[in-house]
Amino acid sequence: MIYKTLAERLRIRINSADFGIGDALPSEKKLAAEFGVSRMTLRKAVDLLIEWGLVRRCHGSGTFVAQKDVQHETRGLMGFCELMKQLGRPTISEVLEFKIMGAPPAIASQLRIKTDERIYYSRRLRSVEGKPLVLEDSYMPGRLFSNLSVKHLEGSKFSYIEDECHICIAGNYESFSPILADSTVAALFHVAEGTPLLRLTSLSYSDTGDYINYSVMIRNANEYHVDYHLQRNKSCTGHVRPA
Repeated sequence: MIYKTLAERLRIRINSADFGIGDALPSEKKLAAEFGVSRMTLRKAVDLLIEWGLVRRCHGSGTFVAQKDVQHETRGLMGFCELMKQLGRPTISEVLEFKIMGAPPAIASQLRIKTDERIYYSRRLRSVEGKPLVLEDSYMPGRLFSNLSVKHLEGSKFSYIEDECHICIAGNYESFSPILADSTVAALFHVAEGTPLLRLTSLSYSDTGDYINYSVMIRNANEYHVDYHLQRNKSCTGHVRPA
């Protein structure tokens, strides 16, 4: 539903550095015009934000930020090349496929764009010290990245987005699931067919609320070990922020 997508985009905006606790949101009229929706759709989106505890509506005064849920800090989010560089590990990104195509319905839904809208599709094999570790299928909106090339993809995609396109990456949604290697992946990773691997989907968004990259990555779990340090989202007053 449109209002749910709009609520998620407003949620990202509220959690950015643009707003602090107690700050007023722009008027419903202004927000409706900005996102190209009706006042009714905008109001339903704001009602969701109220339900999530992020904003409060004061009749006659406006709508104000009540609290932030997740602090979208980029310092904990690093691209593969950035991480390997920090660890001093030589990295090669081999671009196996690169093309411009119309967005299939499933990808359009992830990126919140129209079906058949122009996107870049790429498949990269990421290797460290000669060992293939990650196979990545990536989808990026063409309207945001007019000059994306194979050369960019052979380097750091995050650096291209931020340093060349001047788009600030605010955060990432990730999902993990176990899979077994099919014949294609097994050949690329030099493992036996049926070897357990890890599938990761990653959806990156900018500080303006645009979804800028959707990737499906397969990690060679036998060679690539990842540790996560997650901090508990809890305020000093003892109130747990909503998930």
